[in-house]
Amino acid sequence: MKKSPSAFRTISEVGEILGIPAHVLRFWESKFTQIKPVKRGGGRRYYRPEDVGLIRSIQHLLHEQGMTIKGAQKVLRERGVKAMVIMGQDLLENGTAPEPVKRVAPTPVVATLTAPNPQLAEIYTRLLAMRKSVEAQIAELA
Repeated sequence: MKKSPSAFRTISEVGEILGIPAHVLRFWESKFTQIKPVKRGGGRRYYRPEDVGLIRSIQHLLHEQGMTIKGAQKVLRERGVKAMVIMGQDLLENGTAPEPVKRVAPTPVVATLTAPNPQLAEIYTRLLAMRKSVEAQIAELA
């Protein structure tokens, strides 16, 4: 007998749906506090459909987008649980998710000065160093 889409699922059912071992699901619960299955007597976990959607979006971030756990946690904080649940449910239903945002660095504008101002040159050099630092941090998160 097939369960209703709104039915609660056991950890083994969720693992089977998503192709994730139960021990990985329990580990993700410890790393992503937003995953909160209902626990009944004896500690048995029951996952709501929202939990399954959230787990699917986490799986997508970690396994398909190649993010680290910290990176996935940051995305979850930035986008919010509701958005991630919706994304996970879309993945479950359609098998597709929005493409990752590709950032294109703006082309630097270089002005030629006839008589360069030493203060402006120093500021420009510091800004370039900060830009490189920010780009390196963004690349690290991606």
